[in-house]
Amino acid sequence: MTQQHTLTADGLTLGYGDRTVIEDLDLTIATGRITAIVGANGCGKSTLLRSLARLLRPAKGEVLLDGTPVRSMHTKQVARVVGLLPQSPIAPEGIAVADLVGRGRHPHQKALARWNAHDYEVVADALAVTGITDLADRSVDELSGGQRQRVWIAMALAQETDILLLDEPTTFLDVAHQVEVLDLLTDLSLARGTTIVMVLHDLNLAARYADELVAMKAGRVHAVGAPQQILTSELVEDVFGMANVVSEDPASGKPMVTPMGRHHVH
Repeated sequence: MTQQHTLTADGLTLGYGDRTVIEDLDLTIATGRITAIVGANGCGKSTLLRSLARLLRPAKGEVLLDGTPVRSMHTKQVARVVGLLPQSPIAPEGIAVADLVGRGRHPHQKALARWNAHDYEVVADALAVTGITDLADRSVDELSGGQRQRVWIAMALAQETDILLLDEPTTFLDVAHQVEVLDLLTDLSLARGTTIVMVLHDLNLAARYADELVAMKAGRVHAVGAPQQILTSELVEDVFGMANVVSEDPASGKPMVTPMGRHHVH
């Protein structure tokens, strides 16, 4: 089991240059649970995730890890606890799959120290659980988009953090592999108690897999809670500007959103 850490946004204002994307945002991440952040394009989901990972310095407010501002902590200290899979990661040219996954061990390494048995075991486990052991010696450049995405997830797992942040982890994956990856993340949360925060565009997958939903609108948290509590037709229309019907997902019992297009309304 992982250690239980708290991750909190306190009065966050974030932006790029003169453009403010998020203003005065407060959020406490549910420890040991799966949180999905949803919202329309441009509402600040990825910006929030980057700040939680200490990659974006707030204009105001703080991100707190166990009550300590992350910007006052050493980069490696944060990286041992918080891992991030960004939206469009770039692999070094010609790198092999196992070598890229092995880079997840960097926060745990001391200068000039050699790998120990645990490092090799963690990488092997990350390759196995993501189903890419047979790709270990292949160049990442040769892989399909879906295979590459699983390599990046394996690298994030090899970092062996207690909090895992993922920006669109199902990008480039077909429906079967999307479900497979989200099942994998659920296993990780249940078996190890890993706190998982992910940005998802697919509202129905977010509702099915998340313990908590964070619905964002125009740089603010619009609603937070269990999908069964907050995912209503009114919320979807307010956040996404989309006419819809919310019913029960027959597979999970969670809410399921059906968009109402102009040409298919009965």
